[in-house]
Amino acid sequence: MPIVVNLDVMLAKRKRRLGDLAEAIGISIQNLSILKTGKAKAMRFSTLSAICRELDCRPGDILEYVPGDEGEAEGGEGG
Repeated sequence: MPIVVNLDVMLAKRKRRLGDLAEAIGISIQNLSILKTGKAKAMRFSTLSAICRELDCRPGDILEYVPGDEGEAEGGEGG
């Protein structure tokens, strides 16, 4: 998937723990862990906003586009 979630990087930079962040933003540690490991298929803007608020960062610090593995993208070029 071309979108990489860098939540673990921001947690380390801010010296925060996953459990503390989960509690602060009001979601389960399991769901936050799914985001952290990049296994999530979607993220609510409200969750992204809460993460950015708590980690004092921007969405681009959490989400990164990495070109390459476009096989899962919808509407690709046909032929």
